[in-house]
Amino acid sequence: MFNPTAFINESTENIQKTLKEKALIAFSGGVDSTVCAALVNKAVGKRLIAVHVDTGYMRKNEADHVKQLMEEMNLNYRFIDASDEYYEALKDVVDPEKKRKIIGEKFIEIFENVAKKEDIQYLVQGTIAPDWIESGGELRDTIKSHHNVGGLPEKMNLKLLEPLRDLYKDEVREIARALNVSVSEKQPFPGPGLAIRIMGEATPKRTEIVREACAIVEEEIEKAASENKMMLPWQYFAVLLPIKSVGVHGDKRAYGSVISIRAVESMDAMSCSFSTIPHEVIDLISNRITNTLGNDINRVVYDVTNKPPGTIEWE
Repeated sequence: MFNPTAFINESTENIQKTLKEKALIAFSGGVDSTVCAALVNKAVGKRLIAVHVDTGYMRKNEADHVKQLMEEMNLNYRFIDASDEYYEALKDVVDPEKKRKIIGEKFIEIFENVAKKEDIQYLVQGTIAPDWIESGGELRDTIKSHHNVGGLPEKMNLKLLEPLRDLYKDEVREIARALNVSVSEKQPFPGPGLAIRIMGEATPKRTEIVREACAIVEEEIEKAASENKMMLPWQYFAVLLPIKSVGVHGDKRAYGSVISIRAVESMDAMSCSFSTIPHEVIDLISNRITNTLGNDINRVVYDVTNKPPGTIEWE
């Protein structure tokens, strides 16, 4: 049986032995990177520099929440707005694997620039077991390249330290609770962000559409769960599809894009089943999305695919 306290003590000791100088951690504000930052901060204090990169593909108001979280944790942090760089790097890119690799390589490029300025040798990542399992290698097939594994360049100047590498999401949450990390129950959010919730090119315009749709899905599902209309799913979001369909706006024929709602139940992200959302909640989500984004979206569908054969994210 997994013992989070024992893991924290052993991990802290190992980190202290390994890190004698400054280290940089890739801090997204999600459960994995936050737990990792809490562990390393506990071990080496201000020698850890937490770097959050705003790629332009974050959720609504996420940047402000991440800044607040880093301050709450008393981290030595740097905040970098690289949204223009990412939009340019992903221009005309539609292949999911290529997206993930570009995003991963751009992260490393930014981190290495910070490391060079601050004379840092180590990059700490909140990589967990499903990340490297699904990214393939050795005898494993590639399901999808996680940006922090399969998206890493072959040559990089920083040494990697991944304290959570052999853990699954449910175990990471146990550590988060033991460390009193405020995001212990936060739903997972992919490292590449909204870029992989946009099927096709992840332009600034399409990003704004899916960002607003994701916010609506989250708000309505969380409201319904708080009113005991349903259980809060493990993960829930919106996806912008690369197709258009005919609709009606007022008395006129309209040709708009399609949003898919995705909500799943899982323990460790290795498998999942789709969540059963009450029809009244789906109705509210659909109406809000089409009313708010009516110039762009005229159809909303619900994804009822389990993993396998699907994955949790669409890309």
